[in-house]
This record gives sequence, structure tokens and C-alpha cells, in this order.
Amino acid sequence: MSDNTGAADDTVDAFKKAVKKGNEVQLDFIKYFSSVQHDAMQNFFSMLQGMTQYNAMFKTTVQTGGRISIPDAERRALNIEEGDLVQVILIPIERGRKSPNETK
Repeated sequence: MSDNTGAADDTVDAFKKAVKKGNEVQLDFIKYFSSVQHDAMQNFFSMLQGMTQYNAMFKTTVQTGGRISIPDAERRALNIEEGDLVQVILIPIERGRKSPNETK
């Protein structure tokens, strides 16, 4: 009977070791995942900070010939002068023209 008890103890010990090892692996995974997530968030916030440090966002109306104007405050803040090359990203907000179905 003591042989069965010893075998049962060995099985319980093996099970406890397996559970403990599983917990350690899960903890290591969570630490690694948290670290990766933290690094990704840091990179994202650094990128955002860099983008907003030297950029401006404003609304403007498209004028004749497709021209747009950069407001004085933004030109001064970014030290933009006539002849400077700038990059523009356009996002249409509202259509100011009348559709053909609208009556005057």
C-alpha cells in the first residue's frame, strides 16, 4: 500500500511542478508582452511629440485656382517664409459648393 501512496505522491508532485512551471511561463509571457507594449506606446508618443513639435494644423478655404493660404500665426510659429517648401496633407472637411441638384 505504501507503493501506491508513493506513486500518488510522485504524481501530485509532478502535477504541482507542472502547474508551477506553467505559472512561471505565463508570468514571463506577461512581462515580455507588457515590455513590448510599453515600448510601442513610448515610440508612438515620441513620434506624436515629434510630429506636433514642428507642425501646425489649421482650416483654410480653397481659393481660385486651387490656392490655399497658411495663416500668419502658423507661418510665424514655424518660421515659414515665401519660397519655403512645405508638405501639405489635405483632409476635406466640408463642401462649400452647391451640388447640381440644389436650387439657388
